[in-house]
Amino acid sequence: MSNTVLVTGASRGIGRQIALTLAENDYNIAVNYNKSEKEAIALKKELIALGADADCFKADVSEFYEVDNMHNNIKKRFGTISALINNAGISQSVLFTDITDDMWDKMLGVNLKGVFNCTKAFLPDMIKAKKGKIINISSIWGQTGAAMEVHYSAAKAGVIGLTKALAKETAPSGITINCICPGVIETEMLGSLNKYEFANLCGEIPLGKAGAAKDIAGAALYLLSDAADYITGQIISVNGGLLI
Repeated sequence: MSNTVLVTGASRGIGRQIALTLAENDYNIAVNYNKSEKEAIALKKELIALGADADCFKADVSEFYEVDNMHNNIKKRFGTISALINNAGISQSVLFTDITDDMWDKMLGVNLKGVFNCTKAFLPDMIKAKKGKIINISSIWGQTGAAMEVHYSAAKAGVIGLTKALAKETAPSGITINCICPGVIETEMLGSLNKYEFANLCGEIPLGKAGAAKDIAGAALYLLSDAADYITGQIISVNGGLLI
Protein backbone atom coordinates (compact mmCIF):
# COMPACT_ATOMS: atom_id res chain seq x y z
CA MET A 1 0.00 0.00 0.00
CA SER A 2 1.21 3.51 -0.72
CA ASN A 3 1.85 5.95 2.10
CA THR A 4 -1.13 7.99 0.95
CA VAL A 5 -4.04 9.26 3.02
CA LEU A 6 -7.35 10.46 1.61
CA VAL A 7 -8.77 13.33 3.64
CA THR A 8 -12.36 14.17 2.72
CA GLY A 9 -13.49 17.76 3.08
CA ALA A 10 -9.83 18.75 3.18
CA SER A 11 -10.08 22.21 1.65
CA ARG A 12 -10.78 24.03 4.91
CA GLY A 13 -11.03 23.82 8.70
CA ILE A 14 -10.09 20.61 10.47
CA GLY A 15 -9.60 18.69 7.24
CA ARG A 16 -7.12 21.23 5.94
CA GLN A 17 -5.06 21.11 9.12
CA ILE A 18 -5.07 17.32 9.15
CA ALA A 19 -3.72 17.32 5.60
CA LEU A 20 -0.98 19.80 6.48
CA THR A 21 0.03 17.94 9.63
CA LEU A 22 0.23 14.63 7.79
CA ALA A 23 2.25 16.19 4.97
CA GLU A 24 4.73 17.44 7.56
CA ASN A 25 5.09 13.85 8.72
CA ASP A 26 5.89 12.21 5.37
CA TYR A 27 2.40 11.26 4.22
CA ASN A 28 1.18 11.85 0.70
CA ILE A 29 -2.29 13.41 0.54
CA ALA A 30 -5.32 12.91 -1.65
CA VAL A 31 -7.33 16.10 -1.11
CA ASN A 32 -11.08 15.68 -1.48
CA TYR A 33 -13.31 18.69 -1.98
CA ASN A 34 -16.77 19.36 -3.35
CA LYS A 35 -17.37 23.06 -3.96
CA SER A 36 -14.17 24.69 -2.66
CA GLU A 37 -11.92 24.08 -5.68
CA LYS A 38 -9.87 27.25 -5.22
CA GLU A 39 -9.09 26.39 -1.60
CA ALA A 40 -8.29 22.78 -2.51
CA ILE A 41 -5.80 23.82 -5.19
CA ALA A 42 -4.16 26.26 -2.78
CA LEU A 43 -3.85 23.49 -0.19
CA LYS A 44 -2.30 21.15 -2.76
CA LYS A 45 0.42 23.73 -3.42
CA GLU A 46 1.12 24.02 0.31
CA LEU A 47 1.33 20.25 0.68
CA ILE A 48 3.77 19.95 -2.22
CA ALA A 49 5.87 22.72 -0.71
CA LEU A 50 6.08 20.60 2.45
CA GLY A 51 7.52 17.75 0.40
CA ALA A 52 4.38 15.66 0.02
CA ASP A 53 2.97 14.20 -3.17
CA ALA A 54 -0.55 15.62 -3.29
CA ASP A 55 -3.45 15.96 -5.66
CA CYS A 56 -7.07 17.15 -5.61
CA PHE A 57 -10.16 15.05 -6.24
CA LYS A 58 -13.67 16.48 -6.52
CA ALA A 59 -16.59 14.47 -5.17
CA ASP A 60 -19.81 15.03 -3.29
CA VAL A 61 -19.42 12.33 -0.63
CA SER A 62 -23.19 11.99 -0.31
CA GLU A 63 -23.33 10.57 -3.86
CA PHE A 64 -21.80 7.11 -4.21
CA TYR A 65 -21.23 7.35 -7.95
CA GLU A 66 -19.05 10.43 -7.38
CA VAL A 67 -17.16 8.70 -4.58
CA ASP A 68 -16.66 5.60 -6.73
CA ASN A 69 -15.26 7.75 -9.52
CA MET A 70 -12.96 9.48 -7.03
CA HIS A 71 -11.78 6.06 -5.81
CA ASN A 72 -10.86 5.04 -9.35
CA ASN A 73 -9.01 8.30 -9.98
CA ILE A 74 -7.08 8.12 -6.71
CA LYS A 75 -6.12 4.51 -7.37
CA LYS A 76 -4.76 5.45 -10.79
CA ARG A 77 -2.83 8.36 -9.30
CA PHE A 78 -1.51 6.88 -6.04
CA GLY A 79 -2.38 3.19 -5.97
CA THR A 80 -4.15 1.75 -2.92
CA ILE A 81 -4.28 4.29 -0.11
CA SER A 82 -2.99 3.42 3.36
CA ALA A 83 -5.64 5.36 5.25
CA LEU A 84 -8.98 7.14 4.89
CA ILE A 85 -10.04 10.07 7.04
CA ASN A 86 -13.77 10.70 6.77
CA ASN A 87 -13.84 14.37 7.70
CA ALA A 88 -16.28 15.98 5.23
CA GLY A 89 -19.24 17.48 7.05
CA ILE A 90 -21.78 20.26 7.25
CA SER A 91 -23.56 21.87 10.19
CA GLN A 92 -26.71 23.87 10.71
CA SER A 93 -28.42 25.46 13.71
CA VAL A 94 -32.22 25.27 13.52
CA LEU A 95 -35.14 24.35 15.75
CA PHE A 96 -36.26 20.74 15.37
CA THR A 97 -39.75 21.89 14.37
CA ASP A 98 -38.21 23.86 11.50
CA ILE A 99 -36.13 20.99 10.09
CA THR A 100 -37.49 20.07 6.67
CA ASP A 101 -37.16 16.72 4.94
CA ASP A 102 -34.57 18.25 2.62
CA MET A 103 -32.53 19.60 5.56
CA TRP A 104 -32.62 16.21 7.25
CA ASP A 105 -31.65 14.31 4.11
CA LYS A 106 -28.82 16.70 3.26
CA MET A 107 -27.38 16.59 6.79
CA LEU A 108 -27.41 12.81 7.03
CA GLY A 109 -26.39 12.51 3.41
CA VAL A 110 -23.09 14.33 3.92
CA ASN A 111 -22.30 13.59 7.57
CA LEU A 112 -23.36 9.94 7.78
CA LYS A 113 -23.95 8.53 4.31
CA GLY A 114 -20.75 10.24 3.21
CA VAL A 115 -18.82 8.11 5.71
CA PHE A 116 -20.65 5.02 4.45
CA ASN A 117 -19.99 5.84 0.79
CA CYS A 118 -16.29 6.55 1.18
CA THR A 119 -15.71 3.54 3.40
CA LYS A 120 -17.64 1.31 1.01
CA ALA A 121 -15.51 2.48 -1.91
CA PHE A 122 -12.07 2.23 -0.28
CA LEU A 123 -12.45 -0.59 2.25
CA PRO A 124 -12.30 -3.49 -0.26
CA ASP A 125 -8.74 -2.49 -1.25
CA MET A 126 -7.73 -2.50 2.41
CA ILE A 127 -9.33 -5.88 3.00
CA LYS A 128 -7.45 -7.28 0.02
CA ALA A 129 -4.20 -5.83 1.35
CA LYS A 130 -4.98 -7.04 4.91
CA LYS A 131 -3.97 -3.59 6.09
CA GLY A 132 -5.38 -0.09 6.45
CA LYS A 133 -6.64 2.57 8.82
CA ILE A 134 -9.86 4.55 8.83
CA ILE A 135 -10.53 7.57 11.03
CA ASN A 136 -14.02 9.02 11.21
CA ILE A 137 -14.53 12.56 12.46
CA SER A 138 -17.70 12.82 14.56
CA SER A 139 -18.45 15.49 17.19
CA ILE A 140 -19.03 16.00 20.89
CA TRP A 141 -22.66 16.60 19.91
CA GLY A 142 -22.79 13.07 18.56
CA GLN A 143 -21.99 11.97 22.10
CA THR A 144 -24.27 14.30 24.06
CA GLY A 145 -26.68 15.91 21.58
CA ALA A 146 -27.06 19.63 20.99
CA ALA A 147 -30.21 21.73 21.11
CA MET A 148 -31.07 23.25 17.73
CA GLU A 149 -28.78 20.71 16.06
CA VAL A 150 -30.87 17.55 16.24
CA HIS A 151 -30.17 16.42 12.68
CA TYR A 152 -26.46 17.17 13.07
CA SER A 153 -26.31 15.35 16.40
CA ALA A 154 -28.16 12.35 14.98
CA ALA A 155 -25.80 12.09 12.02
CA LYS A 156 -22.70 12.36 14.17
CA ALA A 157 -24.06 9.80 16.64
CA GLY A 158 -24.55 7.51 13.67
CA VAL A 159 -20.87 7.92 12.78
CA ILE A 160 -19.94 6.72 16.26
CA GLY A 161 -22.15 3.64 15.94
CA LEU A 162 -20.81 2.89 12.48
CA THR A 163 -17.24 3.13 13.78
CA LYS A 164 -17.77 0.69 16.64
CA ALA A 165 -19.64 -1.89 14.56
CA LEU A 166 -17.36 -1.81 11.54
CA ALA A 167 -14.23 -1.96 13.71
CA LYS A 168 -15.37 -5.37 14.96
CA GLU A 169 -16.12 -6.53 11.43
CA THR A 170 -12.81 -5.46 9.88
CA ALA A 171 -10.38 -6.25 12.71
CA PRO A 172 -9.76 -9.81 11.43
CA SER A 173 -8.57 -8.23 8.17
CA GLY A 174 -5.94 -6.17 9.97
CA ILE A 175 -7.82 -2.89 9.58
CA THR A 176 -8.34 -0.42 12.42
CA ILE A 177 -11.25 1.99 12.52
CA ASN A 178 -11.47 4.75 15.11
CA CYS A 179 -13.43 7.94 15.66
CA ILE A 180 -12.38 11.39 16.82
CA CYS A 181 -15.00 13.57 18.50
CA PRO A 182 -13.93 17.23 18.47
CA GLY A 183 -15.34 19.55 21.10
CA VAL A 184 -15.42 23.33 20.61
CA ILE A 185 -12.84 23.92 17.89
CA GLU A 186 -12.11 27.32 16.35
CA THR A 187 -13.15 26.84 12.73
CA GLU A 188 -15.65 28.40 10.37
CA MET A 189 -18.38 26.26 11.95
CA LEU A 190 -18.26 28.59 14.98
CA GLY A 191 -18.73 31.63 12.78
CA SER A 192 -22.37 32.03 13.75
CA LEU A 193 -21.44 32.79 17.38
CA ASN A 194 -20.85 36.37 18.51
CA LYS A 195 -18.03 37.23 20.92
CA TYR A 196 -20.32 37.03 23.97
CA GLU A 197 -21.66 33.61 23.02
CA PHE A 198 -18.18 32.33 22.22
CA ALA A 199 -16.81 33.56 25.56
CA ASN A 200 -19.66 31.90 27.45
CA LEU A 201 -19.05 28.65 25.62
CA CYS A 202 -15.34 28.72 26.43
CA GLY A 203 -16.22 29.42 30.05
CA GLU A 204 -17.87 26.01 30.26
CA ILE A 205 -14.69 24.22 29.14
CA PRO A 206 -12.46 23.06 32.04
CA LEU A 207 -9.31 24.03 30.14
CA GLY A 208 -10.86 27.47 29.68
CA LYS A 209 -10.41 27.80 25.93
CA ALA A 210 -11.56 26.47 22.59
CA GLY A 211 -9.43 23.93 20.81
CA ALA A 212 -7.58 24.42 17.54
CA ALA A 213 -7.70 22.35 14.38
CA LYS A 214 -4.15 21.22 15.15
CA ASP A 215 -5.44 19.45 18.25
CA ILE A 216 -7.62 17.22 16.07
CA ALA A 217 -4.84 16.78 13.54
CA GLY A 218 -2.51 15.63 16.31
CA ALA A 219 -4.97 12.96 17.38
CA ALA A 220 -5.33 11.79 13.77
CA LEU A 221 -1.55 11.64 13.34
CA TYR A 222 -1.28 9.44 16.42
CA LEU A 223 -4.02 7.06 15.28
CA LEU A 224 -2.25 6.64 11.94
CA SER A 225 1.06 5.87 13.62
CA ASP A 226 2.44 2.43 14.44
CA ALA A 227 1.96 3.28 18.11
CA ALA A 228 -1.81 3.03 17.60
CA ASP A 229 -1.83 -0.31 15.77
CA TYR A 230 -3.61 -2.02 18.70
CA ILE A 231 -6.31 0.63 18.97
CA THR A 232 -9.59 0.05 17.13
CA GLY A 233 -13.25 0.83 17.65
CA GLN A 234 -12.41 3.66 20.01
CA ILE A 235 -13.98 7.10 20.37
CA ILE A 236 -11.25 9.67 21.02
CA SER A 237 -12.70 12.80 22.63
CA VAL A 238 -10.70 15.98 22.04
CA ASN A 239 -12.75 18.54 23.95
CA GLY A 240 -10.69 20.24 26.67
CA GLY A 241 -12.65 18.40 29.36
CA LEU A 242 -16.06 19.68 28.29
CA LEU A 243 -17.30 16.09 28.27
CA ILE A 244 -15.69 13.64 30.67
